[in-house]
Amino acid sequence: MRLTPGDSPLLDSLLRTTPLLIRVATNPKYELQIIYTQINRDARNRPTFTPHTYHLNSRQYFNPASLVKLPVAALSLEKLNDLNKPGVTRRTIMATGTAYRCQTPVPFAAPADSDRTATVGNYIKRMLLVSDNAAYNRLYEFLGQQALNNRLAQLGHPNVRITRRFAPCDTTANRHTNPISFHNRQGDTLYKEAAKFNPTPYTSPLGRVLKGRAHQVGGRVIPKPYDFTTANYLPLSDITAFLQSVIFPESVPATQRLRLTAPDNVFLRRYLHATPHESGFHPYAPARYFDAYKKYLYYGRNPDLAYQSTLRIYNIVGMSHGYLADVAYSADSLHNAEFMLSAVLYVNQDGIINDGAYEYDSIGQPFLAQLGRVIQQFEVQRPRRIRPNLTELFRPEPIR
Repeated sequence: MRLTPGDSPLLDSLLRTTPLLIRVATNPKYELQIIYTQINRDARNRPTFTPHTYHLNSRQYFNPASLVKLPVAALSLEKLNDLNKPGVTRRTIMATGTAYRCQTPVPFAAPADSDRTATVGNYIKRMLLVSDNAAYNRLYEFLGQQALNNRLAQLGHPNVRITRRFAPCDTTANRHTNPISFHNRQGDTLYKEAAKFNPTPYTSPLGRVLKGRAHQVGGRVIPKPYDFTTANYLPLSDITAFLQSVIFPESVPATQRLRLTAPDNVFLRRYLHATPHESGFHPYAPARYFDAYKKYLYYGRNPDLAYQSTLRIYNIVGMSHGYLADVAYSADSLHNAEFMLSAVLYVNQDGIINDGAYEYDSIGQPFLAQLGRVIQQFEVQRPRRIRPNLTELFRPEPIR
């Protein structure tokens, strides 16, 4: 295994512990990138962060897929706070109109079931619990493409690009976002804003981005690479830093902190770690949305693994176009251990993008599960001068 500049010898040695980890880490076709962050606490329980990286390269493009849902969720809560409109909260009924092609409406509907009502809070729950794409689209439209990316730049992520709905919309249509309104239960309008348009088209900071040897469109294989130039772009270091700012807001500079309230932070953290079943969110039946549904690191999305109540994983995942990613903070109350771990790999043996033939189950998810377990076992045994106090993370949380 050859280390590249910046690679951690510690992480390199941990990747040598099992055949699967070695096989993926030593084969460049998997385009593996890892960030393993050790967390140490002082006598006042304040954390410091020591990152260890493997093949981290922000200029090696990967499709972030649903990783973009965390920034969109957090910035939607922040926008509600900034609006500061009486009666408009994450629980307020939200209606979405149409004003351009490729836009779909969500008309006002009185709430028969609060878990199914169109609200910012419910959209966030759907995004974080089961990675719901339609919910993401609604909040992407609420933020607007230009305002979303401008705010990310202000928060220290100037090269990130979130430019697309998860829908077959062209680049111009994605620059147009819908009119939005908020209503009380009787249907009275509390706040509304017009459709938005980003006059400046975004492209990748990497220049033209072509991936794969071919791509499929409508069942037909086109013998040319897939063009990701105008697609979403979210480097692993940026989404890792963003998760850290959500879990540990005081650890980032004040200028890069989200304008969130304490209840906002509790809300986000709850649905980052909760499983669909334990969340109390009624639309998700355990038979379909099993506990490990969105926990690739450690569990590998294996429905047969028993979920451990002493281990909390706060994470966001991505799976699309052959790319598989998980960005997580893990807290273990049994051993008083904690760490952050982010990884992405590419599992597309035939090199054809959009054909649905990816090795998620056979290579990607087993790799992430094994990586998470190896790091977890190392962290449990790692000497610490002061063990973290994780009591606050494991307190019972109200279901709201």
